[in-house]
Amino acid sequence: MIKKLKEKLSVFTVKYPTRTILIAILVLNVLLFVLAALLISALAPRSMEHTGFWASIFYTVSMILDAGCIQYVVAEIGEASVGLIIVCMVTVLLGMVTFTGAVIGYISNYIAGFIENSRSGSRALKISGHTVILNWNSRASEIINDLLYTGKKEIVVILVGENGEAVKREISDRISATMRADQQLLQAECEGMPLLSRLRYVRKHRTKNRVTVIVREGDTYSTKHLNDISISQAGTVILLSSDLQNSTCRYGNIEMKEEREKGNPNTIKTLVQVAEMTASEDSADDQIIIVEVEDEWTEKLVARIIAHKEKQGKCRITPVPVNRILGQILSQFSIMPELNTVYSELFSNRGAEFFFEPRHAEAEAEGAADDEIRAYMATHDHAIPLTVMDTPTGGEVYMVANSIEDCRRHGKPCVVDTPVRVNAEYHLQPRNVVIIGHNSKNAEIMNGFNAFHAEHQLPDREILNITVIDSQKSLDRLDNYAKYPYVTKKVAAELYEAQKIRKAIEEAVDSHQGDTSVLILSDDTAPAEDIDSAALTYLIYVQDIIFDRMQADPEFDRESIDVVVEILNPKNYDVVHNYSVDNVVISNRYISKMVTQIGRKQALFEFYSDILTYDVENAEEYESKELYIKEASRFFDGGLPAPCSARQLIRAVYDASPEGNKAVLLGYASPGGKMVLFSGDLRQIPVVLTERDKLIVFSNH
Repeated sequence: MIKKLKEKLSVFTVKYPTRTILIAILVLNVLLFVLAALLISALAPRSMEHTGFWASIFYTVSMILDAGCIQYVVAEIGEASVGLIIVCMVTVLLGMVTFTGAVIGYISNYIAGFIENSRSGSRALKISGHTVILNWNSRASEIINDLLYTGKKEIVVILVGENGEAVKREISDRISATMRADQQLLQAECEGMPLLSRLRYVRKHRTKNRVTVIVREGDTYSTKHLNDISISQAGTVILLSSDLQNSTCRYGNIEMKEEREKGNPNTIKTLVQVAEMTASEDSADDQIIIVEVEDEWTEKLVARIIAHKEKQGKCRITPVPVNRILGQILSQFSIMPELNTVYSELFSNRGAEFFFEPRHAEAEAEGAADDEIRAYMATHDHAIPLTVMDTPTGGEVYMVANSIEDCRRHGKPCVVDTPVRVNAEYHLQPRNVVIIGHNSKNAEIMNGFNAFHAEHQLPDREILNITVIDSQKSLDRLDNYAKYPYVTKKVAAELYEAQKIRKAIEEAVDSHQGDTSVLILSDDTAPAEDIDSAALTYLIYVQDIIFDRMQADPEFDRESIDVVVEILNPKNYDVVHNYSVDNVVISNRYISKMVTQIGRKQALFEFYSDILTYDVENAEEYESKELYIKEASRFFDGGLPAPCSARQLIRAVYDASPEGNKAVLLGYASPGGKMVLFSGDLRQIPVVLTERDKLIVFSNH
């Protein structure tokens, strides 16, 4: 019996050490109170005759809590014997150790443990409707940064395996930089205003940090750790892939890249756990799960998980093919560099952006999409309808506006009194592109060019002329671009062969008519300290060519060479921008913006997938819609339209464009980099086009 009791006591002590200490403190102090009370009663029996044993307990507690009470206790008892005084003093001394000291120590230790548990992430969070980010990569801080512009309070919980403090610093630095940049922009916008008006303007338009970020270190595969961040009650769960830059060794990065190209089992493992928890009966309804995929193997397995685990009404899993999207974006920007500025705003949570509303049941039944768009244009003056699509959640009308409220704001019927004629035979001019460098998305970039080539190639001329400048090893990796007939020249050159690279660029610019786009790629497999270094070096070479030509010919058209620079680390943006390069593509930022928007408006994923993809080869009719940059002088037949409002011109262009290729005008770009996106009150936006302006058009072709 005693042996069993000792065993249970031993197990309890090891399993619950804090409880054991608390029980010991309580037992020891109870014994002290009782023993001291018994001694006081025994040493002063006549004084205790009427007050009793409980009075002795009261005296004992009083002395322990306040040692100064000893003189009042002795005086009240009235029998100040030496023995009584000694008992009282011993009681006070023991009480200071067993009660006051022990309790204070226990409470201090409990508070310290509470703080440590909170920092380490072992304490459960009781929240709902929040955003959960699992893992961390170079795109993650941009997701949080874009949440600054949602206009409401956001709670973001991040679960990482390690380096939680570094993640906190990165987030803090990114948000601080954004707030500072926005403040400077506001000050510039209200320059010249009276002081009172300026203060009001800044107060109204300033960016407010309403994002609360909690960073936890833990295991993304652990049910306990996922439960501790209330994943089953989250509004959005974002599962990120890990970066390749974590290795400091270039060869280590190459090995990681080769493994990652085969597949990412860690993503699958985490997604299975997350899907199981978010599909449970006690989870929140309509949870959105976004998972980054970077290879075909992972994408196929994610599709199987969706088929097995996705539960209607509970969770909706959306795979975001990172490399494919970035490849499509970079190829489109190389063909039409102005799209970089357009997408930068439309993909963000600030300014004009994409929205959607459910189709009316009557219109959906009739299936008259063009009529529905035309009717919307006639009755709305703060939003531009783009297209109608069927999605897994139903039919949606997609539009561009500043807010969802603008999409629902009705206006007076639009009177179109701006006669225009649209060139139904408009074809894009041949595109000359120079690609310098490489990254893990080269194949996806070329797939983007393939799609464009298949849709826009004409029998009598080549739509694309591409020169590739890269190391021989990288050229060999894509079989020297042999399967791309529009890649007319390949130049093997290392980063340090400046003259060879410059000569190849100059020959590519001079050998083809029209403007040339130079796409500089950043190697995302390089070690962290080398990220963007090669891209910045290539940029110097290109800028030297432009500078030399401007020096030799003052009439040289600077805009005849468009430089599109991909960088991975946003910290390098200012360095690139200082070289007068407006088309800086922070590729990771685009994925972050898309993920943020999809996390709030999931039906946008179907829309993004459509506009980033050209029609398949040999398609009988144009189905996919994209954004195009078209020359105003060639887009209109019979001359440019007369000055009018944006609303009038949008409606006139839509009515005049041919059936099967309806064009929606979103704005225009002027020489010098000025970009005007139509948003807000379209009636109040004056439009006066010139011969050199380029239109931003949403159409099939």
